[in-house]
Amino acid sequence: MAKYGKKNQRYFIGKGKVAKVIVNLSLDKGFDYLIPDTIASRVRPGAQVRVPFGHSERSGYVLAIDDYSAYTGTQLKAVIGLRDDAPQVNESLLKLADWMSMYYCCSKEQAVRTLLPGAVRSGKQKKKKVGSYFLGVTPEEAQKYIFKHEKRSPAKCAIVKILLQRHGISKDHLLGAAGAGDGPLRALVKSGEVERQEVVVARDPFANAELLRTTPADPTPEQKESLKVLSSMLARETKQHTMLLHGVTGSGKTEVYLQAIAEALERGEEAIVLVPEISLTPQTTERFRARFGEMVSVLHSRLSDGERFDEWMKIHEEKVRIVVGARSALFAPFRKLGLIVVDEEHENSYKQDEAPRYNARDVAVVRGALENAIVVLGTATPSLESYHNAVSGKYILSELTKRVDDYLMPKIRVVDMRDEAIETGQPSIYSRELIDDIRDRLRKGEQTIIFLNRRGFASQMMCRECGYVAGCTECSISYTYHRGRECLTCHLCGAILPAPKKCPDCQSAEIRYGGLGTEKVEAIACKLFSSANIARMDSDTMTRKDSYEKTLGAFRSGKIDILIGTQMIAKGLHFPNVTLVGVIYADLSLRIPDFRAQERTFQLLTQVAGRAGRGEVEGEVVIQTYSPFNPAIQYALEHDYKGFYEEEMELREVLAYPPAGHMIAVNIKGKDEEAVAEFAAEYLEKVKTAVHDDITVSGPNPSPIAKIKGNYRYAILFRGTGMKELRATLRNEALHGKRPNGIWVSVDADPLNLM
Repeated sequence: MAKYGKKNQRYFIGKGKVAKVIVNLSLDKGFDYLIPDTIASRVRPGAQVRVPFGHSERSGYVLAIDDYSAYTGTQLKAVIGLRDDAPQVNESLLKLADWMSMYYCCSKEQAVRTLLPGAVRSGKQKKKKVGSYFLGVTPEEAQKYIFKHEKRSPAKCAIVKILLQRHGISKDHLLGAAGAGDGPLRALVKSGEVERQEVVVARDPFANAELLRTTPADPTPEQKESLKVLSSMLARETKQHTMLLHGVTGSGKTEVYLQAIAEALERGEEAIVLVPEISLTPQTTERFRARFGEMVSVLHSRLSDGERFDEWMKIHEEKVRIVVGARSALFAPFRKLGLIVVDEEHENSYKQDEAPRYNARDVAVVRGALENAIVVLGTATPSLESYHNAVSGKYILSELTKRVDDYLMPKIRVVDMRDEAIETGQPSIYSRELIDDIRDRLRKGEQTIIFLNRRGFASQMMCRECGYVAGCTECSISYTYHRGRECLTCHLCGAILPAPKKCPDCQSAEIRYGGLGTEKVEAIACKLFSSANIARMDSDTMTRKDSYEKTLGAFRSGKIDILIGTQMIAKGLHFPNVTLVGVIYADLSLRIPDFRAQERTFQLLTQVAGRAGRGEVEGEVVIQTYSPFNPAIQYALEHDYKGFYEEEMELREVLAYPPAGHMIAVNIKGKDEEAVAEFAAEYLEKVKTAVHDDITVSGPNPSPIAKIKGNYRYAILFRGTGMKELRATLRNEALHGKRPNGIWVSVDADPLNLM
């Protein structure tokens, strides 16, 4: 073993080859090993090998193969062996991991680990094998056996008859179909008429799912134009390889995806479809399987380890040509990748919050460039970054401005809750206008969606006598009250404690719960609309693997009249009988201290409004707000994305915020606040040499949420242009710089959450 990367003389190894290997430790270092002649023909970049490391043995991945090393052949240890049982990583994906390591300032090992699901990487999962029974003789000999033994051994003959009809069947199914016991089967196996074999059985996440096949729809004129452009892109006739498909809600973006994928398949290529939420995966997968059948695989975190392993292996073994899934599906090991679709490209959930802190949307664009694949970014509300790239010519812009079948965009009305409070004498959760509209829908047999992007019953527990507020001792936020479980919960660290009956400080019983969440919205709805069937979708209720499918299935079939939920119901769902959407407290996201607050509010309101009127009946949206004249709300009211983009970009350009410039956040945390603040100042001094006049530095300052899980948090923000040298400096200092015990440093390139 020799460390890779020394800058001294490089030695020619001679007849042997050198493998540059990274081991499963976050050292951000490669090591040189000699490749034995016995396995030289099978070792390639991406192969998993066993190597000596110190006094032990470790697994590692081959990054490259070379004739030279910084060490002589006598100094190098040899690779022990090739892990034939372990899947290998595509060389193109290794290049992608190398780019991610540098851009997102993480170690090479962290980037490579991201390429493989844990269920595949660990080596613990294997293909599932079960005993299956077959005829051990020819059909003619089986017929003779039945003729000879039917009267004396009817049970045995019944088993043989089943196996004449079925080629391979499990023991339980065989005995059940034959109406026989275990003894006759054992006797047949012993005498050779029946054979038992171990066969591989795939764990199928689609088991028992009914599939109604669909055919391509006739495209609208706008869809036809988008498909024409995509066809020329798939033929590699354009210099751009990325399209922004900006289509209003209900405009048929998915049909464009489906027909573009069909063309990619005709060209012998493969496709990846990314969706932002696990809750969207079942519905999206259903639509793609209805069109392409068994060619579709699925990858997301709600699969069991066994299912995830089998789905990944189907892709690796080229048994499927399309994969649908959340963020990690981007790394599906296709070798002839032709098309990547990123649906709802603006969504924050494409950004991973732990190293490597990558944005799947942006990595998709890079993978497309590396593999000459076409990338389609689809949304009704583009991120400012993607729209800026489109209007500047970096991406091709294609727009769908009308809904399919000429269905009208929903009418949006704003209710000023300040006026409502004055008229009723108190703040209310449901305005009188929204209550009347919901009752009207119930009478007509139409469905309603109620949206509030906060779960729980109340956001604060307060004592009216002494002013005590129940706050998490480990985090700088107050507890959320959940009435169903009668508990207080911290949504940052997960702490749970029983809801007190008296004030912990003054023992007064005058405890009040302020604020609201979806649980409270549901409780009041049950009182207001007692005859309605009401369901709630948030992370508190969607706890089982099949919770999403069951709830959405019941809503689709009309068993639920009113669906209440957080942002998991705000996008991607298509229910033609939903004619009303109510938004409770639209101001919530405006109150977040983040430069993207306006953008997120506009996107969320537009997306949730788009759930209404997707059938023949025109939809309506009621937005309840205390800030009716806020630009984000006003532009959403008019479905005016371009107007919002132009106004918002004026501010971004003045302050060099993305997309006018790049941003990198350095986050520093630890148990000792004084030590964290001191180290943050030292860290900035170390990297200042890479800061030039086009880069603005903010901080170090306490983060907006100053403490999480007992750790005090400080942040340094860099924004501007020409940040390549700074990025390399920040990466090196974060991964290899010295710091006191108990201090953690992370670098977040293109951060989406500054809290």
